[in-house]
Amino acid sequence: MPKLCQSCGMSLGEEKELYGTEEDGSYSADYCIYCYRDGDFTADITLEEMVNSCLPFILQAHPDMAPAKARAIMTAVLSGLKRWKK
Repeated sequence: MPKLCQSCGMSLGEEKELYGTEEDGSYSADYCIYCYRDGDFTADITLEEMVNSCLPFILQAHPDMAPAKARAIMTAVLSGLKRWKK
């Protein structure tokens, strides 16, 4: 299974330039550069707001998917990630 950002679910792979950074400048093991920089999240948003933010990218990658189905999948996937687990 590919390594995913534990905030937005983006596939990280081995490309270090996609990884966020910790306060000391080291790469984050869990988050992408879009979600996490300098040891903090780049946006103070809710899970629902993150789903809304990511939805256009999912629909672009899967144009035949119904928006409601994409939203349901995103909500299920993201709610299981480290940032959103309760």
